[in-house]
Amino acid sequence: MNEIQHLPLQSVWPVRVYYEDTDAGGVVYYANYLKFCERARTEWLRSLGISQHHLLTERSLAFVVAHFSADYLKSAELDDELAVISTIAGLGAATITFRQEVRRGGTLLFAATVKVACVDWAQRRAARIPDDLRPLFESKA
Repeated sequence: MNEIQHLPLQSVWPVRVYYEDTDAGGVVYYANYLKFCERARTEWLRSLGISQHHLLTERSLAFVVAHFSADYLKSAELDDELAVISTIAGLGAATITFRQEVRRGGTLLFAATVKVACVDWAQRRAARIPDDLRPLFESKA
């Protein structure tokens, strides 16, 4: 049994809502959910040992958002404790599709599907997900 099988099938990243996250009405400004999701994906990659900075500077690879769709279901407010739950929903040759949810306790507030593409940054074109990284994602899909 290899150690990849012991990695979590999903990632849960905690978020506290600060004043800077809210609009004039005291609810989370809609664009901040995207920031919460981006940070959660980045932290999940980091927990797998994948540094996006290292990928870019040493391998000229970047994961970029290619498609995003979202449903805003309920509002989060100042001081709420939230959880961003990220799950890999699909894996292509050069893409990873994530399902991400923002929850307050058991209440679903926000749901998104995010497709990220692996890009050869020097060429600015799609690139296959490297063979050394693919097993990390395949164990989740």
